[in-house]
Amino acid sequence: MRRALKQYAKALGTAVTGPEVWGWHGRTLSSSVQHPDRGSCWLRLLSAPADKANGKLWEGNREAAALFDGHVHKPLLYDTAEAKSGSYAFLAELHQYTAESVTSASPVIHTDPEPPRAWWDSLRRDLEYVSGVSTDRVAVRQEWVDRSVPRFLGMPAPRITDWTTAHGDLHTANLTNGTPYLLDWEGFGKAPAGYDAAMLLAYSLLAPGLAQRVRETFPVLKTEAGRVAQIIVVTELLQSASRGDHPELVPALRDLAAELA
Repeated sequence: MRRALKQYAKALGTAVTGPEVWGWHGRTLSSSVQHPDRGSCWLRLLSAPADKANGKLWEGNREAAALFDGHVHKPLLYDTAEAKSGSYAFLAELHQYTAESVTSASPVIHTDPEPPRAWWDSLRRDLEYVSGVSTDRVAVRQEWVDRSVPRFLGMPAPRITDWTTAHGDLHTANLTNGTPYLLDWEGFGKAPAGYDAAMLLAYSLLAPGLAQRVRETFPVLKTEAGRVAQIIVVTELLQSASRGDHPELVPALRDLAAELA
């Protein structure tokens, strides 16, 4: 990954200038780079087995750029490069650089950062725009819901009747602390109405003040569609926790599930 990052930085006409930043389970490696015309940029390198270098996650940021760049607060995508090397494939993405830090280092947040009202207003407007954009991409499938909700929550699976487009991975580690910019769009697609708000709420449960602001900002969470979205998100995060991700969140997720039931 380190060799490939330097290789693709050169291929895209840039020079690596910042420290390396590793993504989830080492699947991505990123760094700030310098471009002769665009100045400071952000280079993100994605790797995958060669036979899996396709589909939703591989194409997500490029497809999101076509739909949302210039319409919502997200770093612009300037250029890409990809190739296979042995049994692996690499995709390099050259993004606009933002000096704003993420709101939290981890998706699970323990302390309320107390974002100002303008932060919440901007986020709400951007998610409203996203929800109205048509796409063929799918972030949540009813078939998965039918299998997984009974398994992880012991309740009948709800039917999704109200579909919108969602960012798909909304939490404070994907939101900068100023504007906010929405980062990491690779999982966007169709989802139940209120899905993004439900995801942000679920990851904020250990910071009650922040969780309350999420509920106040997104009234959809008080509707039946919002209840369905929360049940689905809780199920997703419990499944993720069963694989070792964020086990500290499980008791709060179980409490929320009991309220929703």
